[in-house]
Amino acid sequence: MERLNTKLYLQNCYIMKENERLRKNLQLLNQENQVLFSQLQQKLAKSNATSTSSPNPNIPDLNTPPPPTMSPTGSKRSSQ
Repeated sequence: MERLNTKLYLQNCYIMKENERLRKNLQLLNQENQVLFSQLQQKLAKSNATSTSSPNPNIPDLNTPPPPTMSPTGSKRSSQ
């Protein structure tokens, strides 16, 4: 019984150590995530400020229908 108790105690110590290591990693990743999110918000704010004067030609407007495609015979057909 004492051997089992010792084994469980050591497993518990290992789990607590691993838990602490993971908690520290979580804190670092959370801080990094907050920094990246802040940078993204700043870029989007700048992008929105410049896009009000002229739309970005590299970003397609998803509300417009796609242009008709040409069939192999050369006649236009709808892409729908």
